[in-house]
Amino acid sequence: MKKTTILLATLALFACKQSPKNEKNNTSETITEAMEESHYPEQMMKVFEAHGGVQLWKQQRTLSFVLPKPNQPETHTIDLWSRKDRIDMGTNSIGFDGQQVWLLDPDGTYKGDPVFYHNLMFYFYAMPFVFADDGIMYSATEDLEFEGKMYPGLKIAYKTGVGASSNDEYYIHFDPDTQQMAWLGYTVTYRSGEKSDNVRWIRYHDWQRINGVLLPKAITWHKYEGRTILEPQSTVGFEEVSLDTNPKEDSFYAKPSGANFVPLKVQ
Repeated sequence: MKKTTILLATLALFACKQSPKNEKNNTSETITEAMEESHYPEQMMKVFEAHGGVQLWKQQRTLSFVLPKPNQPETHTIDLWSRKDRIDMGTNSIGFDGQQVWLLDPDGTYKGDPVFYHNLMFYFYAMPFVFADDGIMYSATEDLEFEGKMYPGLKIAYKTGVGASSNDEYYIHFDPDTQQMAWLGYTVTYRSGEKSDNVRWIRYHDWQRINGVLLPKAITWHKYEGRTILEPQSTVGFEEVSLDTNPKEDSFYAKPSGANFVPLKVQ
């Protein structure tokens, strides 16, 4: 690591002596980007690149998509830098203003858990790029087999205190031919706070390219027995997807009149 750092510094110094001012800045930015990406495992970087690359993803600011639910479609909007979010579903809305979750439910019809749900589908949707977040630990895991094909992968864990459920564990498996993400395994520890060995499995097999970034068009939960993947169970589609390098006003994510903050349930 020290040799690599010295080499990069030497190249930067050489570029400064040989190039005009604007080229010096470009060289510095390239080196900074390379060093920022160096903490990702090599295979994780290949998966990111197969989906458009981390740098292109980090240039995006606002993500929006619609879940076409039969009773009431949901429009999910997320600020990718601050992770503020908002879900609009008819007369009801859920949001996170950067500090607290709020719920607008004028008719008292919402039956879910806003704290659990406000960013749930975002994390499933923004794969594999949410695994470029800070506080993540990567380690080896065994291949996953499905229909006679082997899918290599990595285990993802979070440092203590990162996120609402830092004991959650994830497994990302990719197609060895395309390097694209193919499967997500995940555990749920929300509320209990206890580690779980019940790994659920989602297949990622239907992609769409939005502003150069490869994102899911649909994802499918499968039945399973341990690491043995069985038949499909349910599929969620994503429509009207947009990526924008511009942010929305902070007021968009702020608690509106008539809404209430939702207390975080202590685990």
